[in-house]
Amino acid sequence: MREAYQEQLGKLAEELASMSTMVGTAMERATSALLETDLSLAEQVIDEDSQVDEARARAEEHAFGLLALQAPVAGDLRTVIATIHVAEDLERMGDLALHVAKAARRRHPNAVLPTDVQAYFAEMGRIAVRLAHSVSSVIRSQDVETARGLEEADDEMDDLHRHLFTVMMSPEWGHGVAAAVDVTLLGRFYERFADHAVAVARRVEFIVTGKMPTT
Repeated sequence: MREAYQEQLGKLAEELASMSTMVGTAMERATSALLETDLSLAEQVIDEDSQVDEARARAEEHAFGLLALQAPVAGDLRTVIATIHVAEDLERMGDLALHVAKAARRRHPNAVLPTDVQAYFAEMGRIAVRLAHSVSSVIRSQDVETARGLEEADDEMDDLHRHLFTVMMSPEWGHGVAAAVDVTLLGRFYERFADHAVAVARRVEFIVTGKMPTT
């Protein structure tokens, strides 16, 4: 029975790792839609968001089934509860990619981003996708050091996000209020995507060590 239970935990981890890959792909496509004014890519992200929601529902159903049928204790209980929160974070990452895609669709056929901030968003998109794939790896490996390493990528995202405000506050900003609002919201979506990725990594660390990181 113990072996079967560990197998179920492994399947649950695999579901979450696959979900992380899914949201990374969504953000990659949403970023391309944003930068390339690609309506078809934006529509694809929007249409496929329901798959992320369904993946969360399956993972939670699986987790609650383990709680109900196996009555886990100690470390196993910690694992099941933490994975429920991980599924929530991953779904939220998918929602943030969805918001980016909707912004691209809303402004089509016009570009959402002024040319002088496009490079920032290209880099933020790369960091976001890298974080999502790192999360997928961390969920599978439960490597604490790798999990902690995600903080560095999050710091890079924060630096880019802060610099966007420097650009918009410059006297040289000539794109108006509407563009500034778009840039502000989109920057926040990428920043929050990274924050949720780090939250997942911290939950993995909690599963392994029994202690939730505080920084």
